[in-house]
Amino acid sequence: MPKNQPMTVRRFFTFVLAYIIFCTAGGVVASGFLLPAVFGLNAAAKSLMPSLEAQGIDFDVTDLPQQSRIYASDGKTVIATFYAQNRIVVPLSEVSDYMQKAVVAREDRRFFEHAGVDIQGVFRAFVETYVKKGDTQGGSSLTQQYVKNVLMSEAEEDDDPIAVYHAQEETVARKMREMLIAVQMEKKYTKAEILQGYLNIAQFGNGIYGVETAAQRFFNKSAKDLNVVESATIAAITKNPTGYDPTSNPKESQEQRNIVLDLMYQQGYITKKQRDEAKATPIASTLHVQSVAAGCQASGDAAYFCDYVTKQILNSSEFGKTQAARDKLLKEGGLEIYSTMDVKANSDAMKAARATIPVDDPTGFEVTIAAIKPGTGEVLGFGINRTYDATQDSGGGTKTAINYAVDEADGGGWGFQVGSTWKPINLAAWMAAGKSINQSLTTSTSYSLSSFPDYTGTGTWNVQNSGGGTTSPESPLLGLIRSHNTTQASMAQIIGLKQIANTAKAMGYHNSPEGQEDIFSSNSFNPPMVIGTVQASPLTMANVYATIAANGVECTPIALKKVVDKDGKQLKVPSANCHQAIDSGIAQTVAYAMNQGVVQSDGEAKTTQLDGGRKTFAKTGTNEDTYMLTGGFVPSVAAYVAVGNAESQVSFNNKTINGVYHSTWYGAYIATPAWKTFMNSYLADTNTPIDNNYGNADAKYTGAATTSSSSSSSSSSSTTGQ
Repeated sequence: MPKNQPMTVRRFFTFVLAYIIFCTAGGVVASGFLLPAVFGLNAAAKSLMPSLEAQGIDFDVTDLPQQSRIYASDGKTVIATFYAQNRIVVPLSEVSDYMQKAVVAREDRRFFEHAGVDIQGVFRAFVETYVKKGDTQGGSSLTQQYVKNVLMSEAEEDDDPIAVYHAQEETVARKMREMLIAVQMEKKYTKAEILQGYLNIAQFGNGIYGVETAAQRFFNKSAKDLNVVESATIAAITKNPTGYDPTSNPKESQEQRNIVLDLMYQQGYITKKQRDEAKATPIASTLHVQSVAAGCQASGDAAYFCDYVTKQILNSSEFGKTQAARDKLLKEGGLEIYSTMDVKANSDAMKAARATIPVDDPTGFEVTIAAIKPGTGEVLGFGINRTYDATQDSGGGTKTAINYAVDEADGGGWGFQVGSTWKPINLAAWMAAGKSINQSLTTSTSYSLSSFPDYTGTGTWNVQNSGGGTTSPESPLLGLIRSHNTTQASMAQIIGLKQIANTAKAMGYHNSPEGQEDIFSSNSFNPPMVIGTVQASPLTMANVYATIAANGVECTPIALKKVVDKDGKQLKVPSANCHQAIDSGIAQTVAYAMNQGVVQSDGEAKTTQLDGGRKTFAKTGTNEDTYMLTGGFVPSVAAYVAVGNAESQVSFNNKTINGVYHSTWYGAYIATPAWKTFMNSYLADTNTPIDNNYGNADAKYTGAATTSSSSSSSSSSSTTGQ
């Protein structure tokens, strides 16, 4: 950057001469200041001024970078704030009269008298700085300061460091340009509009922009409610935003505040009594400091949901053509983002996850919960026994920014192998193929891969139930109730894998790993998928169960209900695309099977029964000895729990978890209690009435039992089961 030259006498006269020329052209210099020689320089002024005109500069206050806020579904609770400059723009009518007068007294006492440039101030500044050799004096009017701030803001938005430098360099050229633009501004805008612009753009503390943000930061109130003491405190800061910040330098801040109070008294804005009482007030007693931490890092237990919301914005073309444009909109666009997060659901999920396995448990197992509202796609909350920390480089551990409840593309991991919680999908596919859930099937422990009608493969698939062997014959209904793997294989051999995969997709299923989301991808489309060897996020599985809970209506999970920009315009948000995915009779019958058989009888999910006799629909699962899972719903909420090591497959066997030892762990020991704790807590906290009318089997799918045999042969193995 160029080195500033010292202010010589020649440069000073050049400065003064140019200044007078500009002011003459603007019609703001009294005739007493005009020298005869100046008139001879009009031609020079005319040739010089066009090159310095304020072209392409936007003084529209609403176009300033403004903070964006994410709200919970109640429309009031702020989850997070994002900003490049922490600013909330307000009209002048929303700024107290004391605050307006404090700024004028501090920055430009002749603001209402001059027309953009304060002649007396400029000459006083020169004398103090260059004649008396005192502290550097700027001599800038409030209008000029507003111009400087706008030029710097636009340069920063354009990521132009050269322009930023030139907007604040201490040179005559910069001052001359500011003067010219200030004179032009005074012709176009009223004093009130200029004061409003300055109050909204100026920096009032370390990372604090605009008077409204300052009022909330230091006093936890709106700018319209600021009193004399508070107004003087804020007005004093802008001379040195870091040095006079009351949170970092209270002693100096109080001294500067008192200077402002003296100025306000001298200019007749306050009485002597007001000044003396205000000066006698310790600054510490007036502060009510609020945190200015930004982003999801400052969102506490809502951080993982906050992260999911930001990913929805950054990954959605509705908010810009490029991710960089979407990021800029989030941090500077002044968005009001209304999310689907239910405060109670998210809180209860976090509590349930941490109560199941504490954050610092030596095993390091993750407990991950996702909850969604059936028939809407609205994601209600997440529970993870981790502390959100986006500063960690490891990407894992007790502090992590990875949201294991969602897909990899949304900031999650590779997902969990879902085990037997997949089996309700098989039952839905079976009925979609026109079959009865009471049909009697011949099962085996060995299936030739070539016997699956739409799968190309050789060899055999050796499969057995969790207790070993098989049960033959057995109906699909009993196969779900008992969570038998061999019956699932027999069903797939009859209706085909494509029927099952297509039904899964219709119900909202996809794989979690990025780039491999399609169930038909080579890593997932194979016979073992019918016993849950696929990898999915808890949110995806919660959504599948929500489809069953909503009479077969599937909705794409959404985190955004409404987004409003700084101009009050409502932006388009990703749609849930709710639609009838499977026949309502199929959904009701699957629900019937999950309740009557899996929960209420001797089914393996009987421990999921919710409090108060509430009709409960659930299914548990395990993946070998590495993942424990439970999914389920009531008509108003569906939730899914996955427990295990999300980074790699680690055995549960012979582990002491949260003080309890088991040589062999099952989902009913750990995932089911987490699911049940969350559901009971949330339903109680929201006073959700009991509705036991759902889950009535459709006679079309429960017809008389028939016998169907399936071929068998043998080799390869899996014991995925309950």
